[in-house]
Amino acid sequence: MATDTGPDSGAGAGAGAGAGAGADGDSDASVIERSWAEPDVFAELFHRYADDIHRYAARRLGTEAADDLMAETFVVAFQRRRRYDLSKPHARPWLYGIVTRLIGGHRRAEARRLRALSRVVSTAPADEGDGEPLAERVAARISAEGTRGTLSAALAKLPARHRDVLLVIAWGDLDYAEAAEALGIPVGTVRSRLHRARKKLREALGGSDPTAFREEQEEPRRG
Repeated sequence: MATDTGPDSGAGAGAGAGAGAGADGDSDASVIERSWAEPDVFAELFHRYADDIHRYAARRLGTEAADDLMAETFVVAFQRRRRYDLSKPHARPWLYGIVTRLIGGHRRAEARRLRALSRVVSTAPADEGDGEPLAERVAARISAEGTRGTLSAALAKLPARHRDVLLVIAWGDLDYAEAAEALGIPVGTVRSRLHRARKKLREALGGSDPTAFREEQEEPRRG
């Protein structure tokens, strides 16, 4: 697996956004269809998306858990590849849906991690003497955009279904339609849950929202 996949490398989050075709021009759907007869071909999907899936899982559950979750995501995807809707050229939403459901089996662990990070950030010394405050380093593990402990606490308090929508968009870099596809819910439900989640975050953070994403994501990506 490629390096630089942990939550500390969040600046590259969504680096695979808009992907879906390799150097040979094959769409994800084409690769999946070919893998029905040639299973080894499925490895191409791993090469395209493994880093993104690992990074997303690491942000939510930590790097150690992310290793297993990323591997399990592609095992499940491989097992279900014959059920993939070939009318959808991009497999990112499908893969994010799988990993998000796997994360769903670790709800308590995710909430505990967020609360623990919140406590560490709030109680960390201002400076550990190496030029970088410990609080800053811990917060960076949640979000490269400078998330603080208050955000961790607020995320921990969100209903799981709202947290899934928020984070698959903010950290998975999916647009509304892709999030709906990934989570198996209508786009209207995505909008409603996202609105409620971001409202809760703004209330907790005094009006700011570190998970804000590009407004143009309201429209599905093309190409």
